[in-house]
Amino acid sequence: MILGSLRGCAARSSDRAGWSLVALLLAATLSLPPSLAMAQAPNPPQAVSDSASMPPATELAQASDLAVLPHELTPIGMFMAADSIVKMVMIGLALASVLTWSVWLTKTIELATARRRLGRDLSIVEASQTLREACAKLQDADSDIAVLARAAAGELQRSQDTANHDGIKERVGSLFSRVEAGAARRMTRGTGILATIGSIGPFVGLFGTVWGIMNAFIGISKSQTTNLAVVAPGIAEALLATALGLVAAIPAVVIYNLFARSIMGYRGLLNDGSAELMRMVSRDLDRVSYMPRRHAAE
Repeated sequence: MILGSLRGCAARSSDRAGWSLVALLLAATLSLPPSLAMAQAPNPPQAVSDSASMPPATELAQASDLAVLPHELTPIGMFMAADSIVKMVMIGLALASVLTWSVWLTKTIELATARRRLGRDLSIVEASQTLREACAKLQDADSDIAVLARAAAGELQRSQDTANHDGIKERVGSLFSRVEAGAARRMTRGTGILATIGSIGPFVGLFGTVWGIMNAFIGISKSQTTNLAVVAPGIAEALLATALGLVAAIPAVVIYNLFARSIMGYRGLLNDGSAELMRMVSRDLDRVSYMPRRHAAE
Protein backbone atom coordinates (compact mmCIF):
# COMPACT_ATOMS: atom_id res chain seq x y z
CA MET A 1 0.00 0.00 0.00
CA ILE A 2 2.83 2.32 0.87
CA LEU A 3 4.52 1.30 -2.37
CA GLY A 4 1.37 2.12 -4.32
CA SER A 5 1.04 5.52 -2.72
CA LEU A 6 4.67 6.23 -3.38
CA ARG A 7 4.28 5.17 -6.99
CA GLY A 8 1.29 7.47 -7.23
CA CYS A 9 3.40 10.30 -6.01
CA ALA A 10 6.05 9.36 -8.50
CA ALA A 11 3.54 9.34 -11.35
CA ARG A 12 2.68 12.94 -10.59
CA SER A 13 6.34 13.97 -10.62
CA SER A 14 8.17 14.93 -13.80
CA ASP A 15 11.57 15.51 -12.25
CA ARG A 16 14.30 12.83 -12.15
CA ALA A 17 15.52 14.03 -8.75
CA GLY A 18 12.03 13.53 -7.35
CA TRP A 19 12.05 9.91 -8.43
CA SER A 20 15.43 9.33 -6.79
CA LEU A 21 14.13 10.69 -3.50
CA VAL A 22 11.09 8.42 -3.71
CA ALA A 23 13.34 5.41 -4.29
CA LEU A 24 15.45 6.23 -1.24
CA LEU A 25 12.37 6.60 0.95
CA LEU A 26 11.11 3.25 -0.33
CA ALA A 27 14.42 1.62 0.55
CA ALA A 28 14.34 3.06 4.05
CA THR A 29 10.79 1.86 4.63
CA LEU A 30 11.15 -1.69 3.28
CA SER A 31 14.79 -2.11 4.36
CA LEU A 32 15.87 -2.66 0.74
CA PRO A 33 19.23 -1.77 -0.70
CA PRO A 34 19.17 1.62 -2.41
CA SER A 35 20.40 0.12 -5.67
CA LEU A 36 17.51 -2.39 -5.77
CA ALA A 37 14.96 0.31 -5.01
CA MET A 38 16.31 2.47 -7.78
CA ALA A 39 16.06 -0.47 -10.19
CA GLN A 40 12.40 -1.10 -9.28
CA ALA A 41 11.43 2.53 -9.60
CA PRO A 42 9.54 3.19 -12.83
CA ASN A 43 10.95 5.45 -15.44
CA PRO A 44 9.60 8.99 -15.25
CA PRO A 45 7.24 10.10 -17.97
CA GLN A 46 9.01 11.83 -20.77
CA ALA A 47 8.41 15.52 -20.92
CA VAL A 48 6.45 16.53 -23.87
CA SER A 49 8.82 18.05 -26.33
CA ASP A 50 7.98 21.38 -27.78
CA SER A 51 8.97 20.07 -31.20
CA ALA A 52 6.37 17.26 -30.93
CA SER A 53 3.58 19.79 -30.54
CA MET A 54 4.83 21.83 -33.47
CA PRO A 55 3.92 20.82 -37.06
CA PRO A 56 6.77 19.93 -39.41
CA ALA A 57 8.54 22.65 -41.37
CA THR A 58 7.09 21.42 -44.67
CA GLU A 59 3.58 21.71 -43.29
CA LEU A 60 4.29 25.25 -42.15
CA ALA A 61 5.63 26.15 -45.57
CA GLN A 62 2.57 24.66 -47.27
CA ALA A 63 0.26 26.50 -44.89
CA SER A 64 2.04 29.79 -45.56
CA ASP A 65 1.88 29.16 -49.32
CA LEU A 66 -1.83 28.46 -49.12
CA ALA A 67 -2.28 31.61 -47.10
CA VAL A 68 -0.69 33.76 -49.83
CA LEU A 69 -2.39 32.13 -52.82
CA PRO A 70 -4.17 35.13 -54.34
CA HIS A 71 -7.13 33.95 -56.36
CA GLU A 72 -8.49 31.54 -58.88
CA LEU A 73 -6.65 31.76 -62.20
CA THR A 74 -9.46 33.02 -64.43
CA PRO A 75 -9.11 35.98 -66.83
CA ILE A 76 -11.35 38.17 -64.66
CA GLY A 77 -9.59 37.10 -61.48
CA MET A 78 -6.16 37.71 -62.96
CA PHE A 79 -7.26 41.14 -64.18
CA MET A 80 -8.63 42.12 -60.78
CA ALA A 81 -5.45 40.99 -59.00
CA ALA A 82 -3.04 42.57 -61.49
CA ASP A 83 -0.95 45.66 -60.86
CA SER A 84 -2.47 49.04 -61.70
CA ILE A 85 -0.06 49.56 -64.62
CA VAL A 86 -0.89 46.13 -66.03
CA LYS A 87 -4.60 46.90 -65.60
CA MET A 88 -4.21 50.11 -67.59
CA VAL A 89 -2.43 48.21 -70.35
CA MET A 90 -5.17 45.57 -70.45
CA ILE A 91 -7.94 48.18 -70.54
CA GLY A 92 -6.18 50.06 -73.34
CA LEU A 93 -5.78 46.90 -75.40
CA ALA A 94 -9.41 45.94 -74.82
CA LEU A 95 -10.52 49.39 -76.03
CA ALA A 96 -8.24 49.04 -79.05
CA SER A 97 -9.86 45.72 -79.88
CA VAL A 98 -13.34 47.25 -79.60
CA LEU A 99 -12.23 50.13 -81.84
CA THR A 100 -10.85 47.68 -84.40
CA TRP A 101 -14.14 45.83 -84.74
CA SER A 102 -16.08 49.12 -84.81
CA VAL A 103 -13.96 50.35 -87.72
CA TRP A 104 -14.41 47.00 -89.45
CA LEU A 105 -18.20 47.21 -89.21
CA THR A 106 -18.38 50.85 -90.27
CA LYS A 107 -15.98 50.58 -93.20
CA THR A 108 -17.49 47.33 -94.41
CA ILE A 109 -20.91 48.96 -94.69
CA GLU A 110 -19.41 52.09 -96.28
CA LEU A 111 -17.34 50.21 -98.86
CA ALA A 112 -20.16 47.84 -99.75
CA THR A 113 -22.59 50.73 -100.27
CA ALA A 114 -20.12 52.81 -102.30
CA ARG A 115 -19.13 49.84 -104.45
CA ARG A 116 -22.76 49.01 -105.22
CA ARG A 117 -23.54 52.62 -106.21
CA LEU A 118 -20.39 52.85 -108.28
CA GLY A 119 -21.16 49.69 -110.21
CA ARG A 120 -24.72 50.82 -110.89
CA ASP A 121 -23.71 54.28 -112.14
CA LEU A 122 -20.81 52.88 -114.16
CA SER A 123 -23.23 50.74 -116.12
CA ILE A 124 -25.36 53.86 -116.76
CA VAL A 125 -22.33 55.77 -118.10
CA GLU A 126 -21.31 52.91 -120.35
CA ALA A 127 -24.84 52.76 -121.80
CA SER A 128 -24.95 56.54 -122.53
CA GLN A 129 -23.96 58.04 -125.87
CA THR A 130 -23.09 61.57 -124.78
CA LEU A 131 -21.99 63.29 -121.62
CA ARG A 132 -25.21 65.29 -121.52
CA GLU A 133 -27.23 62.08 -121.56
CA ALA A 134 -25.11 60.53 -118.82
CA CYS A 135 -25.49 63.61 -116.62
CA ALA A 136 -29.25 63.56 -117.11
CA LYS A 137 -29.44 59.92 -116.00
CA LEU A 138 -27.13 60.57 -113.05
CA GLN A 139 -28.90 63.72 -111.92
CA ASP A 140 -30.02 62.26 -108.58
CA ALA A 141 -27.06 59.91 -108.09
CA ASP A 142 -24.49 60.56 -105.37
CA SER A 143 -21.71 58.20 -106.40
CA ASP A 144 -18.21 59.25 -107.40
CA ILE A 145 -18.99 58.48 -111.05
CA ALA A 146 -21.81 61.01 -110.91
CA VAL A 147 -19.43 63.56 -109.39
CA LEU A 148 -16.96 62.95 -112.23
CA ALA A 149 -19.67 63.31 -114.86
CA ARG A 150 -20.92 66.61 -113.40
CA ALA A 151 -17.34 67.92 -113.12
CA ALA A 152 -16.70 67.13 -116.79
CA ALA A 153 -19.97 68.73 -117.87
CA GLY A 154 -19.18 71.86 -115.87
CA GLU A 155 -15.75 72.20 -117.45
CA LEU A 156 -17.18 71.79 -120.96
CA GLN A 157 -19.73 74.47 -120.23
CA ARG A 158 -17.07 76.87 -118.95
CA SER A 159 -14.89 76.15 -122.00
CA GLN A 160 -17.50 76.79 -124.69
CA ASP A 161 -15.69 79.86 -126.02
CA THR A 162 -12.36 78.09 -126.42
CA ALA A 163 -11.24 76.20 -129.48
CA ASN A 164 -8.32 74.29 -127.96
CA HIS A 165 -9.74 70.85 -127.30
CA ASP A 166 -6.48 69.55 -125.89
CA GLY A 167 -6.62 72.19 -123.16
CA ILE A 168 -10.17 71.15 -122.32
CA LYS A 169 -9.18 67.50 -122.04
CA GLU A 170 -6.25 68.42 -119.83
CA ARG A 171 -8.45 70.41 -117.48
CA VAL A 172 -11.03 67.63 -117.34
CA GLY A 173 -8.29 65.12 -116.57
CA SER A 174 -7.05 67.34 -113.75
CA LEU A 175 -10.54 67.51 -112.29
CA PHE A 176 -10.85 63.75 -112.50
CA SER A 177 -7.54 63.31 -110.67
CA ARG A 178 -8.69 65.55 -107.83
CA VAL A 179 -12.04 63.78 -107.52
CA GLU A 180 -10.38 60.36 -107.50
CA ALA A 181 -7.86 61.48 -104.87
CA GLY A 182 -10.67 62.78 -102.68
CA ALA A 183 -12.59 59.51 -103.06
CA ALA A 184 -9.47 57.52 -102.11
CA ARG A 185 -8.94 59.66 -99.00
CA ARG A 186 -12.55 59.18 -98.02
CA MET A 187 -12.38 55.43 -98.48
CA THR A 188 -9.14 55.09 -96.48
CA ARG A 189 -10.39 57.28 -93.64
CA GLY A 190 -10.36 55.28 -90.41
CA THR A 191 -8.04 52.55 -91.65
CA GLY A 192 -4.95 54.30 -90.29
CA ILE A 193 -6.01 53.44 -86.75
CA LEU A 194 -6.00 49.77 -87.75
CA ALA A 195 -2.40 50.05 -88.91
CA THR A 196 -1.46 51.76 -85.66
CA ILE A 197 -3.11 49.11 -83.51
CA GLY A 198 -1.58 46.32 -85.53
CA SER A 199 1.88 47.84 -85.22
CA ILE A 200 2.04 48.82 -81.55
CA GLY A 201 -0.46 46.38 -80.01
CA PRO A 202 2.07 43.56 -79.41
CA PHE A 203 4.60 45.98 -77.96
CA VAL A 204 2.07 47.47 -75.56
CA GLY A 205 1.15 43.96 -74.44
CA LEU A 206 4.84 43.14 -74.04
CA PHE A 207 5.28 46.19 -71.84
CA GLY A 208 2.48 44.96 -69.59
CA THR A 209 4.09 41.51 -69.48
CA VAL A 210 7.51 42.88 -68.53
CA TRP A 211 5.99 45.03 -65.81
CA GLY A 212 3.93 42.14 -64.44
CA ILE A 213 6.86 39.70 -64.39
CA MET A 214 8.99 42.31 -62.66
CA ASN A 215 6.35 42.61 -59.94
CA ALA A 216 6.15 38.82 -59.74
CA PHE A 217 9.88 38.55 -59.05
CA ILE A 218 9.62 41.30 -56.47
CA GLY A 219 6.87 39.29 -54.78
CA ILE A 220 9.09 36.19 -54.85
CA SER A 221 11.89 38.06 -53.10
CA LYS A 222 9.50 39.34 -50.44
CA SER A 223 7.82 36.00 -49.75
CA GLN A 224 11.17 34.13 -49.65
CA THR A 225 9.69 31.19 -51.55
CA THR A 226 10.00 29.77 -55.02
CA ASN A 227 6.91 27.58 -54.83
CA LEU A 228 5.25 27.54 -58.25
CA ALA A 229 1.82 27.90 -56.66
CA VAL A 230 2.91 31.31 -55.35
CA VAL A 231 4.83 32.44 -58.43
CA ALA A 232 2.38 31.27 -61.10
CA PRO A 233 -0.45 33.81 -60.56
CA GLY A 234 1.79 36.84 -61.06
CA ILE A 235 3.36 35.38 -64.19
CA ALA A 236 -0.08 34.41 -65.54
CA GLU A 237 -1.33 37.97 -65.01
CA ALA A 238 1.68 39.29 -66.93
CA LEU A 239 1.19 36.89 -69.83
CA LEU A 240 -2.47 37.89 -70.03
CA ALA A 241 -1.34 41.34 -71.16
CA THR A 242 0.61 39.80 -74.05
CA ALA A 243 -2.41 37.70 -74.99
CA LEU A 244 -4.62 40.80 -75.09
CA GLY A 245 -2.01 42.59 -77.21
CA LEU A 246 -2.12 39.79 -79.78
CA VAL A 247 -5.93 39.69 -79.64
CA ALA A 248 -5.99 43.40 -80.51
CA ALA A 249 -3.17 43.39 -83.08
CA ILE A 250 -3.87 40.30 -85.19
CA PRO A 251 -7.45 41.24 -86.23
CA ALA A 252 -6.32 44.83 -86.86
CA VAL A 253 -3.64 43.70 -89.32
CA VAL A 254 -5.98 41.26 -91.07
CA ILE A 255 -8.79 43.82 -91.36
CA TYR A 256 -6.38 46.51 -92.58
CA ASN A 257 -5.12 44.27 -95.38
CA LEU A 258 -8.70 43.35 -96.27
CA PHE A 259 -9.68 47.01 -96.53
CA ALA A 260 -6.56 47.82 -98.54
CA ARG A 261 -7.56 45.26 -101.17
CA SER A 262 -11.18 46.43 -101.17
CA ILE A 263 -10.18 50.08 -101.56
CA MET A 264 -7.81 49.15 -104.37
CA GLY A 265 -10.65 47.39 -106.16
CA TYR A 266 -12.91 50.41 -105.64
CA ARG A 267 -10.30 52.73 -107.08
CA GLY A 268 -9.97 50.41 -110.05
CA LEU A 269 -13.70 50.72 -110.76
CA LEU A 270 -13.49 54.48 -110.34
CA ASN A 271 -10.59 54.64 -112.80
CA ASP A 272 -12.67 52.66 -115.29
CA GLY A 273 -15.48 55.18 -114.89
CA SER A 274 -13.18 58.19 -115.29
CA ALA A 275 -11.64 56.63 -118.40
CA GLU A 276 -15.07 56.04 -119.89
CA LEU A 277 -16.10 59.63 -119.15
CA MET A 278 -12.87 60.94 -120.66
CA ARG A 279 -13.58 59.03 -123.88
CA MET A 280 -17.10 60.43 -123.83
CA VAL A 281 -15.73 63.99 -123.47
CA SER A 282 -13.35 63.38 -126.36
CA ARG A 283 -16.18 62.16 -128.58
CA ASP A 284 -18.32 65.15 -127.68
CA LEU A 285 -15.49 67.53 -128.54
CA ASP A 286 -14.90 65.78 -131.85
CA ARG A 287 -18.60 66.10 -132.65
CA VAL A 288 -18.46 69.81 -131.93
CA SER A 289 -15.49 70.15 -134.29
CA TYR A 290 -17.08 67.99 -136.95
CA MET A 291 -20.44 69.78 -137.10
CA PRO A 292 -19.12 73.10 -138.59
CA ARG A 293 -17.08 71.25 -141.18
CA ARG A 294 -20.10 69.16 -142.10
CA HIS A 295 -22.31 72.22 -142.51
CA ALA A 296 -19.61 73.92 -144.57
CA ALA A 297 -19.32 70.87 -146.81
CA GLU A 298 -23.06 70.80 -147.35
